[in-house]
Amino acid sequence: MRVPFVAVAGAALVAPLVLAGPAHAEAEPYTVTPLTFTVEAGGRSCTVDADLYRPAGADARRPAPAVLATNGFGGSKSDGQTDAIGRAFAARGYVGLVYSGLGFGKSGCLISLDDPAVDGRAAGALLDFLGGLRAADDGTRADFVTQDAEGDPRVGMVGGSYGGAIQLATAAVDPRLDALVPLITWNDLAYALAPNNTGARAGVTSDTPGVFKWQWTNGFYLIGEGQPLLNPSLDPSRINRLDCLHFATRACETIRLLNSGRYPAGKTREMLAYARGVSPVSYLDRVTAPTLVVQGQADSLFNLNEATATYKTLKAQGTETKMIWQSWGHSGGQVPGELDLGQGNLETSHTGQRILAWFDRYLRKNTATDTGPALSYYRSWQSGYGTAEDVPALSRTMYLSGDGKLVDNRSKVARGSRQYTNWLVPTSHSESSIAPLIGLPDPEPYDTKGTYLGWRGEPLTEPLDVVGAARATLKVRSPAAERVQNSGDASDKLVLFAKVYDVAPDGSRTLVNRLVSPVRVPDVTRPFTVELPGIVHRYEKGHRLEFVVAASDTAYFGNRGIKPVTVVHAPEDTGVLELPVVPAS
Repeated sequence: MRVPFVAVAGAALVAPLVLAGPAHAEAEPYTVTPLTFTVEAGGRSCTVDADLYRPAGADARRPAPAVLATNGFGGSKSDGQTDAIGRAFAARGYVGLVYSGLGFGKSGCLISLDDPAVDGRAAGALLDFLGGLRAADDGTRADFVTQDAEGDPRVGMVGGSYGGAIQLATAAVDPRLDALVPLITWNDLAYALAPNNTGARAGVTSDTPGVFKWQWTNGFYLIGEGQPLLNPSLDPSRINRLDCLHFATRACETIRLLNSGRYPAGKTREMLAYARGVSPVSYLDRVTAPTLVVQGQADSLFNLNEATATYKTLKAQGTETKMIWQSWGHSGGQVPGELDLGQGNLETSHTGQRILAWFDRYLRKNTATDTGPALSYYRSWQSGYGTAEDVPALSRTMYLSGDGKLVDNRSKVARGSRQYTNWLVPTSHSESSIAPLIGLPDPEPYDTKGTYLGWRGEPLTEPLDVVGAARATLKVRSPAAERVQNSGDASDKLVLFAKVYDVAPDGSRTLVNRLVSPVRVPDVTRPFTVELPGIVHRYEKGHRLEFVVAASDTAYFGNRGIKPVTVVHAPEDTGVLELPVVPAS
């Protein structure tokens, strides 16, 4: 298996989810009791390590609703991040049950990537405890949790990243959950680890395997396989086999196939089926609990498009859902005034207030609570969040001209053609790399001459506010790709990367949140659409938009072999860039 020369730090893969109690927490004390639960998961019997947070005054006569939470990938119940969820909500009168996910901390069993049939069922055993149907291993019972019916506790879940997907996985197999708040998590793990932003049949899911995101994926692999060293344990339920120590077997096989750089049809179908089978895209139709989806704008691991896919699916099937696009995600982006869970500013931040309102409405059953707009989004250029009744639609169209211009009318398109060629090494750099995590400088985004094409618009005469995912329609020629694209190995198909820069009057270029759109073209003889990563950005007056198609990117695997690409322009058949523009505010 190909492994990167550096390891991604665990903190980068764990949602920065640290909550502190409110300033008056001293007046609302709570107790913390370590507990263990023996569960059956994935054909193994193992122990789940948990902490029970019981607010003062909660008893059988005065029960309280509960909040269940677990860690992000590589964390545990006591990593200084996850345990703070229990403290924060216990200080606000909720019973908290916080546990180490399977395979992490002192919990047993293998890492199964939040598989509903494994991780979801294990979480269901903890719901049994909160519902009074079972005791902890030491005999402790929770007779102080509000019940909706016998054995049905009033309980919500909150958490980020790996601790976000587990909420949807649990809700899919256990309808007793009453409210969910998944932060910065995935919709389709196959897309997250190997995205393909063309040919989506639903949401972000494409039947053509995507472009391998090697940095993030191998970071996950190294942290997962390192768990026996990071959290020493003789528990045999945590060990699989020598070549796949800590993951479920099919998870290892998926990562090995991605690293191989070769995607034969049969094995690829199996890989996609597995990765999607443990992803919300495959089981959201069974999620009925009201869900507040929170995603970070600065997130090259799980982008806004994934949250949008989850939100739209839930909404279409009638599940109560709303969505927040906050500033920070796995790629940083924390700014003053935004939700800083380390400071416990739930009451003073937009996202924190929305989380508290969500639980007040659906756990405390305060029907007068306003849970906010359908969509709210962080704006860096103006205080306060923008709001919308739905995800903004595409509303501005620009055209790719043969002279390298981005024009606002098809009649302005100049005839012509231009070509770029990939090298056998990456020649573009977009996403923030792992270099800062090991003390090395991270270069600004760049593209090497001859390996990309750009189309630049005229200076804007007024600010342009883009909220959501832009979309491009392209038609290219690549005889080298055409000759091999039907070989039966998807890795022979053409790979390219699309992105939109903000070009300042002085010529400096900014790639918003350093996001790029990887594409593996299903058929280069046909036009194809490219979904760009969702952003929230103001292009200021006097600035220009530049749409770029590049041959490679450092964070991803690229083309196998040299595949020159020609883009031909004519007014009647030229590339189009569509933008979701909202009124300037």
